[in-house]
Amino acid sequence: MPVRALVIMMLCNVVWALNVVVSKVAIADLGTPPLFYALLRSIIIAVVLIPLLRPLPDKLWRVLLVGLAISGGSFALLFMGLATASPSAAGVVSLTGAPMTVLFAIIFLGERIRWRRGLGIGLAFGGVLFAMAGDNQMETSTGLLLVFISAVIGALGSVFVKRLDLPSIRLQAWAAVASVAVLIPFTVVMESNQFAALSQAPWKLAACLFFAAIIVSVCGHTAYYRLLQEHDANLVVPLTLFTPILTILFGAWLTGDAIGGRLIIGGAIALAGVAIIVLRPSETFTRRFLVRPRF
Repeated sequence: MPVRALVIMMLCNVVWALNVVVSKVAIADLGTPPLFYALLRSIIIAVVLIPLLRPLPDKLWRVLLVGLAISGGSFALLFMGLATASPSAAGVVSLTGAPMTVLFAIIFLGERIRWRRGLGIGLAFGGVLFAMAGDNQMETSTGLLLVFISAVIGALGSVFVKRLDLPSIRLQAWAAVASVAVLIPFTVVMESNQFAALSQAPWKLAACLFFAAIIVSVCGHTAYYRLLQEHDANLVVPLTLFTPILTILFGAWLTGDAIGGRLIIGGAIALAGVAIIVLRPSETFTRRFLVRPRF
């Protein structure tokens, strides 16, 4: 892989990892309700990508459901989890997305796995459970459960992306539209004081939203899929495994997360399992979707 492509891929990992920390700051420090934050992020993406909504895609209802799963739905749950969970712990729990994607591929796509990928699935889940079993993580159990559900929904959406004949950038646009439509009633019913953060720290919140919507979703994912078009997925996809590592490091550095030995060991075991899943060939499921970043 050329040096330029490698640098771009590493920058993508950095912004994806920082996105978890930035979202934690917007929700926990700035006091932005998580569903409202997810809504604002989706609105920005929808506005920026509005020209890509035409023409209407085939099976629009399926595009909207899948888009909601990989975007507003999973991100809203992630943001809700970050209200109590640390970015580092959330990064480790999010590693379950890859084995869940394989399991859903077995159920819905008839994927068959051999013992090596089965071992990878077991290591991924086992490592996460080991990391989260420590006493220091018990107070964030609800938040981490939401992060896990977010990973499950994102994995389910990723499986059905394979059945959509739509460029990824257009899928981002429709995912944002679906997310806006669903998140508006949810934030109105479930949350209050949505505009308090906008009035108290408007520039800080605007910076967080700009980073999450434009830098991460529009620029980061566009660059990622362009690399996938130009280079073998076997070279590009394994590099995304740097994202959870960087998430843990940024969480310790920027938000002062307590990184205990149990979290490090469990995260390393889970990461090894995900690496096995990604590196082993797949019979029916495109490898790049196993660790496919959500929109």
